[in-house]
Amino acid sequence: MELIFSLEQTPPTMPQEWEEYNRASQRYGLSLSPLEMHALGEARVKALENTGRVEFGGGILKKLILAFCDSPYITQNSYAGILAQLQEIFYYFKNESLERLTDEELLGAMRRFFNGPAHGSLEMLAGSSLEELCRGLRGGRPEKKEGEQEDEDDEW
Repeated sequence: MELIFSLEQTPPTMPQEWEEYNRASQRYGLSLSPLEMHALGEARVKALENTGRVEFGGGILKKLILAFCDSPYITQNSYAGILAQLQEIFYYFKNESLERLTDEELLGAMRRFFNGPAHGSLEMLAGSSLEELCRGLRGGRPEKKEGEQEDEDDEW
């Protein structure tokens, strides 16, 4: 018997899932249509392929929506396109970080840079270095090297 596995994940197909994605963003005047959700599912597959990643589960889309839906730089007309590009940027930086950052840490750094120095520019966000993006993530302290002791008052 031959088993075939596909990396392609189908986008949310039930209205309940669309409602879940849209619930958080609607108070900011943003929502995704079923067609846009499908396109974002396809963009996710492409982003995973482009970055050589394999992901199990629902992906990063819901976390991206929660992190960026209140950005003053996102409008309804640009919303789906920005989310698609943010997925690609997220997976790229996830690789660059060698999995040393949690999704939440990376999303927080991306959000701060996008809404701050980048002023909503995806090009600036994508073109930034991981070091630049994450500067100050750990309170401005240098990262501990393997084998170094942490001070008791070191916090994240």
